Amino acid sequence: MEKLKNLWSKLWFRILSITLAVIILISAVLGITVACVWGDVISTVSSFKQLQERNDANNEGSVYYMKVKGGFYLDKYVEQGGASSDKELIKFITDNLTKGLVDVSIGESDVNCSAFMATTPDKDVLFGRNYDFDKTNVCITITSNPGKGRYKSFSTVDLNYVGMDPEKDVTGLMNKITCFAAAYAPLDGMNEKGLSCGIFMSYQGNDTELNESGTVATDQKDPTKDNFTSTTMQRMILDYCATVDEAVELIQKYNLHDSAKSSFHYMLADATGKSAILEWLPENGTDATDNDGSARKLVITYNNDHMYDGLRAQEDFKYQWITNFIVHNAYEYYENDEDNMAGLDRYEHLYNRLNAAHGVLEDDAAAMKLLSEVGRRTWNGGVTVHSVVYNLTDKTVRWVANENYDDPGATYLYSFETGKLTTLAD
Repeated sequence: MEKLKNLWSKLWFRILSITLAVIILISAVLGITVACVWGDVISTVSSFKQLQERNDANNEGSVYYMKVKGGFYLDKYVEQGGASSDKELIKFITDNLTKGLVDVSIGESDVNCSAFMATTPDKDVLFGRNYDFDKTNVCITITSNPGKGRYKSFSTVDLNYVGMDPEKDVTGLMNKITCFAAAYAPLDGMNEKGLSCGIFMSYQGNDTELNESGTVATDQKDPTKDNFTSTTMQRMILDYCATVDEAVELIQKYNLHDSAKSSFHYMLADATGKSAILEWLPENGTDATDNDGSARKLVITYNNDHMYDGLRAQEDFKYQWITNFIVHNAYEYYENDEDNMAGLDRYEHLYNRLNAAHGVLEDDAAAMKLLSEVGRRTWNGGVTVHSVVYNLTDKTVRWVANENYDDPGATYLYSFETGKLTTLAD
């Protein structure tokens, strides 16, 4: 009898051991699966934090920070031929980044902005940019390990573009997971090679049946080319290109489909001092209505041939500048109608300051000072949501939220060498 009890005891022990082993194995497999499927999302969402609280009384949204883990499926996006509409992009993001569990939307925005390229006495190349809009939440987005053949980057994202309510803080796990999509929506940025880019409204077209402003989005349809939308073009530039020439070569391989029912033009600059404005225009170049977004062709204006009327970069073309009207053959495009040249006043102010300085600004702080001079609060109402100066030579960033230029705590500094984000107050 005693032997039988011992036998049953050993048998139950063995059954229990096997059962526990199976449970542990299943848990491990599930853990590995979760890590493989959700690991990058979990790590990215864990890094998401608020840097500055919103100030509704002063028309200021919140400022957030996010460090994106992994390659966020951009290589897969490129392999599938990109996307020819916001709807296609949303489907790709939903299927891949959020695994179909979180819906993503793309908001509309009037990107009334200013930018310029200049140099310093030490020959550093600077790219400065203002993002002018109404109150909204923005996210400083860092990609630190995007994968083989791709570059690390610093960029700024308006979270309205990924469906976040500009009148509310970003709270809750699902909203934070949605913000993972910010990787596909940079408004401006710089990568570790010193290549920078920015997006700006161009107000092309005159069709108020489409939207209130009448703008008509570029919507190219060459069947031999793959496709990208506005912000994904910038993402691909930051990840895959080291120079302006490489970026132009990449862009020429794709159809452009502007996002958010708006028309845009773009500016690039690199560490060699080369810059370019990219515009998609009617083939004849002089159609002031410009209502057929599918008929537009890419036109490039480099800093060595930048001219609008008499406003031409001098001193060996060390600088270039942009606001919100078409630069290429501007007088012909607008039929000598300056009233339709949005941002002309800011454009001329930038030119006058850069030309007087021969395209040379003392340092990053001086470049930020110039951005403050065309900030929206001091210029024509509203708010400049962020101002940023990218030092393309040193690979450093100086970033200010909501025109708080005199607040050291609102001035953020980033270096690719250290990978650290600090403030002037630190």
